Amino acid sequence: MKPLIGITSDLDQNGETLVQSNYSRAILRAGGLPVVLPAGLEDIDEICGRLDGLLLTGGEDVNPLVYGEEPHQEVGKLSPERDEMELALAKCMTEKDKPVLGICRGHQVLNVSFGGTLHQHIYSELSAELVQHKQQADREFATHSIDIIDDSKLAGFAGTSEIQVNSLHHQAVNEVEAPLVVTAVAKDGVIEALESTEHRFVMSVQWHPEALMNRDDPTSLNLFKHFIEASSQA
Repeated sequence: MKPLIGITSDLDQNGETLVQSNYSRAILRAGGLPVVLPAGLEDIDEICGRLDGLLLTGGEDVNPLVYGEEPHQEVGKLSPERDEMELALAKCMTEKDKPVLGICRGHQVLNVSFGGTLHQHIYSELSAELVQHKQQADREFATHSIDIIDDSKLAGFAGTSEIQVNSLHHQAVNEVEAPLVVTAVAKDGVIEALESTEHRFVMSVQWHPEALMNRDDPTSLNLFKHFIEASSQA
């Protein structure tokens, strides 16, 4: 039986559920069964109990208040109901040691769920000369390089210490709390990937592997494949 993977979603200006089809296609291609979770859902415990895996997707900014900070003037659109649901789901899933994969905003949400913080606007908060993290090319194309930490799950999926990724963000992971560890960084030091040292499969990436899969990127394919394999054992 295919594992059931919950995919978090955004809200459009009319309050309607919005999620890019690339996420569902990636789950299906890797052998999972996707189900979209509308933002603001309640009954978190029951949903958590029925899911085999959770995909935290990209989207708008995370509300700084949830990690104890006041909002920077460059913070963009917020969705408090989405924050509340996703943080609760991430905590529930990790407490049950069920697989979680975070992508872009989901990478940041996962970090916050473990007590970490974010850079609210990297271009004003970081002193290093930054690469372009909000690319002008189509999201299916990689535009900058990252370095992967040896002996991480991600290194095993990539089979190399350096890969090229796409990039569509202005916020980034800042402080990281155990059991999460940093597993990849951009050339400018921005944190690009995390994984847990205490769970079977809890990982997150700042880029969009679901889009790179459309061009058969091998690291992205392996990432989703192993996510679904872990979810099959949940």
